[in-house]
Amino acid sequence: MGDLAGGCIGRRDFLKSSAALVAGLALPSALPASAWAAPRRPPDSLPFPKAPPGEDMIPQIDHIVVVMMENHTYDNYLGLLERGDGFTLDRNGRPRNACPDGNGNLIRAFHMPSTCQLDRLPSQAWNASHLSLGKGRRNDGFVLASGPVAMGYWTEDDIPFYHGLARVFPVCDRFFSSCLAQTYPNRKFLMCGTAVGQISTDPSQIGKAPPPNGTIFERLNLHGIPWRNYYTDLPQVLLFPPVYNDNIEKVVRIDQFFLDAAAGTLPAVSFVDPGFNNDESEENNADVRKGESFVSRVVNAAMAGPKWSKTFLIWLYDEGGGYYDHVSPPRAIPPDDIPPQITVPPDLPGGYDRYGFRVPAVIVSPYARQRYVSHRVHDHTSVLKLIETKWNLPALTYRDANASDLLDSVNFHRAPAFIDPPTLPAPGPTPSGCIEGNPGPIPPPDAIIPGRG
Repeated sequence: MGDLAGGCIGRRDFLKSSAALVAGLALPSALPASAWAAPRRPPDSLPFPKAPPGEDMIPQIDHIVVVMMENHTYDNYLGLLERGDGFTLDRNGRPRNACPDGNGNLIRAFHMPSTCQLDRLPSQAWNASHLSLGKGRRNDGFVLASGPVAMGYWTEDDIPFYHGLARVFPVCDRFFSSCLAQTYPNRKFLMCGTAVGQISTDPSQIGKAPPPNGTIFERLNLHGIPWRNYYTDLPQVLLFPPVYNDNIEKVVRIDQFFLDAAAGTLPAVSFVDPGFNNDESEENNADVRKGESFVSRVVNAAMAGPKWSKTFLIWLYDEGGGYYDHVSPPRAIPPDDIPPQITVPPDLPGGYDRYGFRVPAVIVSPYARQRYVSHRVHDHTSVLKLIETKWNLPALTYRDANASDLLDSVNFHRAPAFIDPPTLPAPGPTPSGCIEGNPGPIPPPDAIIPGRG
């Protein structure tokens, strides 16, 4: 901790050590209940208090599919989408958004010279994220935190499938990551509604602090609701080794997802993971087209399957990766009374009482609203709230208890608008890997506004 550039242990190191971390771990006792004043709904509250837990409250949906990718903000991918809250454009259609570089200049948002993220990487570490937010919470510190590369973005020409997906189905332009931190804490929010104090992608912390109320997987098991974590090389349920050990038959390779989708045998809840060790996750220094190709196969498999009519798929990202976004993350309900594992200084102050930066998110379902942009505040615990609302499951933390449920993007009172799946654009050409070279300067000269910062 305390490293502005984010020098954390990477997923590749985790892949090498995950087996040892998982073996023989036991679930420690639960932590004390939260002591701070509760918002309207506390943990263990039911979405429908008068109905029994486990009861199916949304019969129009049988399958919830969650596809979480890595490290991109809304503006970084969808800032030039012709709907939703993206960049502010000048008369030539170029973004006017800019951040100071600390040397008296401004760096404007600019089109990346390559779909490879190269070796000049932005940081989403705790300190870098809080520096990016800025003292006035104006999102003006991205270049100070990560250098000019943070202002780069991609366009429809680069990622045509993603833009087509976000143009056809409801796009959420207020979907925030759950905290101003890295992958592991944000993915923990997705699965248990809290980061349990973790702020970084540090494998040494795995299994050391179990979530006080467990994970969504244990809630599903308790009520006999089937689920699977389909993975390519690293299942995200490994962030909770006891859950992995107890449910290893539900952790299956990605090939099985495509077989299950084609056969109409997907479980009630599917968490679908890209390859983290083969540059498919879109993590920094990968070619973003490789991840786009993966998502296109998942989405098209869900739409082509015989159970498409009963499917609700969410495409989203764990956090922003250090890339620029212009919307300041609002205050959030702290999930519990577990503080972040920081020491101030060298760490910047902060807590779990504010969302992280916006991430791309699209709701894919036959019941999706046409021409709809969701402006409601969502975060990763909104996925938990959707699952809890569907089966009337008790909330895990204060955060998911009070989260949105994503249902504003669908309409169950009319015939499904997308019962016949739309034809989406093909993804960009899938590369074999990033090619070393010099595709262009970062930032390009015309992105530098001298003497304005």
